[in-house]
Amino acid sequence: MRMGGVDKGLQTLQGKPMIAHVILRLQPQVDRIMINANQNQDRYREFNLPVWSDVENNFAGPLAGMQAGLIHCETAYLLTVPCDTPMLPTDLVAKLARALEQSQADIAVANTKDRDHLQRQPVFCLMKKTVLTNLTSALARGVRKVDQWLAENKTINVVFDDEAAFANINTLEELQRSESHT
Repeated sequence: MRMGGVDKGLQTLQGKPMIAHVILRLQPQVDRIMINANQNQDRYREFNLPVWSDVENNFAGPLAGMQAGLIHCETAYLLTVPCDTPMLPTDLVAKLARALEQSQADIAVANTKDRDHLQRQPVFCLMKKTVLTNLTSALARGVRKVDQWLAENKTINVVFDDEAAFANINTLEELQRSESHT
């Protein structure tokens, strides 16, 4: 069972919630950070950042979080990352932005290379705010898989060498192992 029903972002790693690690990694890379949370919003507000819930309570998964982010985004671009990847790359935004600009795509998505295979990391993406209309339409049609929605857009895959930077912590056992490896 994934984290036994507890809120992953608030689980402690190295003495602070996992989301605090993510925020620390992102702060030097972006001008603004906001949090998408559908539970424990008061706890997330303790990080002194805007906290937004999904527009609809229909359990639409990460796409609903992306939609909430795009709705409240005050810039031309939105970066999305999950709260359970405390070692995300410190050059994430720079690489995604460079690829987005060079390709004239609407969305740049992180990928890792495992031997000869590319592994897409679909929730690590930088997107133009203009994809909001398309995303809202996809959600209304019942699209719930991020990869399915990405395929409907002009998307560029960006390869990152450090696969470990994208490792997410999904179980309490993984959290304990991560704690003991630091």
